[in-house]
Amino acid sequence: MGGPGWQLDWGPTDRNESVAAVRAAVSAGVGWIDTAPFYGWGHAEEIVGLALDGVASRPVVLTKCGDVPGRDGRVVDDHSPSVIRADVRGSLRRLRRPAIDVLQLHDPDPETPIEESWQTICELIDEGTVRAGGLSNHPVELLDRALAVGPVGVVQHQYSLLHRTPETDGVLDWCTQHQVPFLAWSPLASGFLADGFDLAGLTSGDLRRRLRWADPAVLDLAALRRDLAAIAAAAGLSMSAVAAGWALTRGALPIIGARTAAEAGQIAAFKPMPPDIAAAAQTAADAALVAAR
Repeated sequence: MGGPGWQLDWGPTDRNESVAAVRAAVSAGVGWIDTAPFYGWGHAEEIVGLALDGVASRPVVLTKCGDVPGRDGRVVDDHSPSVIRADVRGSLRRLRRPAIDVLQLHDPDPETPIEESWQTICELIDEGTVRAGGLSNHPVELLDRALAVGPVGVVQHQYSLLHRTPETDGVLDWCTQHQVPFLAWSPLASGFLADGFDLAGLTSGDLRRRLRWADPAVLDLAALRRDLAAIAAAAGLSMSAVAAGWALTRGALPIIGARTAAEAGQIAAFKPMPPDIAAAAQTAADAALVAAR
């Protein structure tokens, strides 16, 4: 979802189509949905709440807190107890639920000690307003400090064939050590690893034009897409399925957005890749990044 007024703009989408996509995902067996107030400043949560209203077998809904609009229009990270609680009240209303399944701190707040913000999350769990807490984009040091206060239910970071930082900064190892599920956001590298992606065809305001992978000094995009397309074709899969399957093979749970009901059905069918296909995809990505340096 996106459009004018969104912090993350991938072009406009139709509200009814977005609702249909969520419902199709649930019908196809998707067991969890990740959202946040930040996405459209509440609009994404409203879509999820509307789509799941009255659904008998509901998926787990993860949302976030602590990102607020600043005076200059830019996002500000504020994990003070009052902001967290205000965000929760707003999310409950938009999601049309009496409790949030998983509440995540969206991004680190350098002004609020993690112990204070995580204690607030734990209090909300004790009060029954939240069922579990998670941390998004937090380094290992903050993960450890939060865990010393109370349980961490989930961790999410950017992770894809083109962004492998969680392998080297200790986050993936931390999740394995503590048996905490790891969610990978942008596993398709914001579409650069998806079928039909065309960088030249993006609108001028599309954020993907400003990502580092759009820079030919960083990535040989044509070579990467050529090689991944060949790997996918040989396996009888889509390029998106290969990229998402690689993340699944690495033990990550990929967060992938769907614009339509058809896309939602495709996403629900993604599975871990056989080791040889995953290795070939990783080699292609590494070569495209190295070749462009």
